[in-house]
Amino acid sequence: MANTNHIITTWLGNMAFESTNPSGHTLKIDAGPDDGGEGSGLRPKALMLSGLAGCSGLDVASLIKKMKLEVKDFRIHTIANLTDEHPKYYDKVVIEYHFTGNNLNEAKLQRAVDLSVEKYCGVMEMFRRFADLEIKTVFTKG
Repeated sequence: MANTNHIITTWLGNMAFESTNPSGHTLKIDAGPDDGGEGSGLRPKALMLSGLAGCSGLDVASLIKKMKLEVKDFRIHTIANLTDEHPKYYDKVVIEYHFTGNNLNEAKLQRAVDLSVEKYCGVMEMFRRFADLEIKTVFTKG
């Protein structure tokens, strides 16, 4: 196993955990008050969506730099539907790429999104194994 990630997640008491990352940073995970936690950290399922958006976002940001594109603001909205039955998981996920700028090259930006979605983003490929994905791209002047 040459390419592995080793994450250590340590219980902090009650419902809170701290999780390491190969980058050297840590993040706190906690349940909400409804589930006995204090809401002082990120929720695990939501964190998966952040991982998805972050993975694809890094791809797109890299391509924006390589293509020398002008983008004033770039956001990814990730909207996921949880199943009703336990274990609850995401069965449908909408990923919206929002680009804002006065000089957007829409064709090249769409190409960057497509390359991430279809070729580069490993987290996207993992999500494909259990969820229907819908990709949207939104361009706004400003």
